[in-house]
Amino acid sequence: MKRAAIAIGLLALASCDRRSDAGPVVVSAIGGAPALAEPSTGPLDTPSRLLMDATAQGLVRFDAAGQIEPGIAERWTVIDGGMSYIFRLRDAEWSDGRVVSAAEVVAILRRQIGPRSRNPLLPFLSAVDEVVEMTPEVIEVRLKRPRPDLLKLFAQPELALFRTRPAGGGGPFRIAAAYRDGAMLRPAIDPARSPDDDSVEPGPEANVRLIGERAARAIIRFAARDSDMVTGGTFADWPLLAATDIAPANQKIDPAAGLFGLAIVNRDGFLGDVANRVAVARSIDRQAIVAAFTPNWSATAQLLPDRLDSGSSPAAVAWAAPPADDERPASELVAAWRKTHDGPLTLRIALPSGPGATILYGFVAASLRRMGIEAERVAIDANADLRLVDAVAPYDSARWYLGTACQPCGSDAQAAIEAARDAPSLDLRARHIADADVALAADVAYIPIARPLRWSLVALRLGQWQGNSRAWHPLNHLRNDTK
Repeated sequence: MKRAAIAIGLLALASCDRRSDAGPVVVSAIGGAPALAEPSTGPLDTPSRLLMDATAQGLVRFDAAGQIEPGIAERWTVIDGGMSYIFRLRDAEWSDGRVVSAAEVVAILRRQIGPRSRNPLLPFLSAVDEVVEMTPEVIEVRLKRPRPDLLKLFAQPELALFRTRPAGGGGPFRIAAAYRDGAMLRPAIDPARSPDDDSVEPGPEANVRLIGERAARAIIRFAARDSDMVTGGTFADWPLLAATDIAPANQKIDPAAGLFGLAIVNRDGFLGDVANRVAVARSIDRQAIVAAFTPNWSATAQLLPDRLDSGSSPAAVAWAAPPADDERPASELVAAWRKTHDGPLTLRIALPSGPGATILYGFVAASLRRMGIEAERVAIDANADLRLVDAVAPYDSARWYLGTACQPCGSDAQAAIEAARDAPSLDLRARHIADADVALAADVAYIPIARPLRWSLVALRLGQWQGNSRAWHPLNHLRNDTK
């Protein structure tokens, strides 16, 4: 009976995912058409990050589980108490077949972290002092201050070693064909392989067809079994899945680490008073918001998910507890503000487009209206009073959470964040981070709601896919085999 039950379960899974195991893996990444763009010129969207990660790579990269694995560097050593990282490069080739040299790697890294760079990771690379060539195969990254989390930054696609002339990198794939909406990628030949190696070349199923498109089109393509994966899904697009019959076995949610909440970006007017910010934070029903999406999404009132590299446990926020007996009700705070100001009290909420954002706006606006405040929805990059922060943490440091949530924050919190950045030792850094966490909680500069909701649709043929805290799924780690 037990074997029969298992067989029935396997048949049910197979019936919900009837698609051929032959041919290239087709991946829809939510966003625009992927393009190879120099990371130092600005942020990349999900399709372009995937293309960069596939065709170029950094000194290290992420594997399917979100852990560090070798990239252009085959091994590395950390010396001088974490003040120096020494990388030995492997026998790698650029996309045009030329051998990768340490001098080229050094030049690219210097450009990416230079003063004119617009690389989005630049604010978190201030500890890097210099990058030097030691030998034609070895480079050293020297730091001003110890940073145990540096490798996770180097694994991001934004620090991929990408040459502009000719454009290309030394990643696990090469572009075999370019299309208006994406590219066909084929595995790169490993130059370290022996010339007399008689192993079989990867077949067509080892290729990947990467497509960048809107969430609705990506979901329709997957539902029609014309793709094997949809990646880059956020809360904004999640409600679209309700209109499909895609099986639960294909719907995956990452245990993403990061921030999902409202940053108070305008501290003039009503939000200039901390008591008013407390009232707004307390009014938002986090549990109702996450329950409107999926039971697999949990609310939070804490900025930090854990202690991480802070000297103390995450700071408690006073507004998460019931109001004190002598605390003025929110309606009285609004009424008092109106007595000294003309016209209605309106707060602008900056959100992305998408049905999930509409749901979120409905809950936030309803909470504000109960206080007597009108809400106005504006674009995510428009002038606003409250702006949604929806970001996955690139590395596991409390400083990233604090620095990202401070948009802006009070002078005490800002000073502690800067002191943590410049701290000469890890112990002192941890103490400053803990101080910044307490100061930011007291300042109420950021209103946590949950952790980021990141989802994918995954065909059963992609047996190597794993959910992870980075919500990152490299194209070379999707199948268990590439025969």
